[in-house]
Amino acid sequence: MNGRPKIVLVHGAWADGSSWSGVIERLQADGYQVTAPQFPLTALADDVGRLRQVLNMQDGPTIVAGHSYGGTIMTALGTDAPNVVGLAYISAFGLDEGESLAALQSQGPTPPALAHLVTDKQGFAWLSQDDFVRHFAADVDPIKAKVMHAVQQPVAASIFSEAMGVPAWKSLPSWYLIGTQDEAIPPEAQRMFASRMGATSVEVPASHVSMVSHPDEAAGLIKTAAESRTATPANHVRR
Repeated sequence: MNGRPKIVLVHGAWADGSSWSGVIERLQADGYQVTAPQFPLTALADDVGRLRQVLNMQDGPTIVAGHSYGGTIMTALGTDAPNVVGLAYISAFGLDEGESLAALQSQGPTPPALAHLVTDKQGFAWLSQDDFVRHFAADVDPIKAKVMHAVQQPVAASIFSEAMGVPAWKSLPSWYLIGTQDEAIPPEAQRMFASRMGATSVEVPASHVSMVSHPDEAAGLIKTAAESRTATPANHVRR
């Protein structure tokens, strides 16, 4: 073992663990132990439960990185984040206590990537191929973007109205990668998330799936977080 933190990657809605493939390859090439599990996207509690399951399998300090709704999942760890020593948000939601995704999104126009959501009879929301290719993954090769759309995991629409408890970023150091061409989470919202959590942030000219179109930058931010926490005891509290 090299003493560096383990890495757990949390995918968002309309995605799965394979969305991290480019980042995983880069982190593994640098000797990091990486886990990118699948999340059910059925309820926030279910998703947090899956994250805790994976964190309990880590044998030391861990950096958790989340994309999009994956940021909500890791934020909801609250003050009970076993092994976690840092959080890396990749074009992700960083909710504060009492906030919900729906309340935030109601403050402005519907982002282009989410303009035509289809909710099925079971209450799960899906993205159309056109919106996925043209807006959600706008800077990804269209052939690859269509594959990503084909394997999308729908998200329970009820998740959008779930309120956040005490956010994990209030007690853990955070990093944030802002996608300046994001058409799902507006860049100004990402800057707000990063600012209020006191995150170390970088900006890249990326669509919402910055970890796919800019894997070097996404992996680099995660490695920066990991390097800064090397040899730091687990469950360190920042403030």
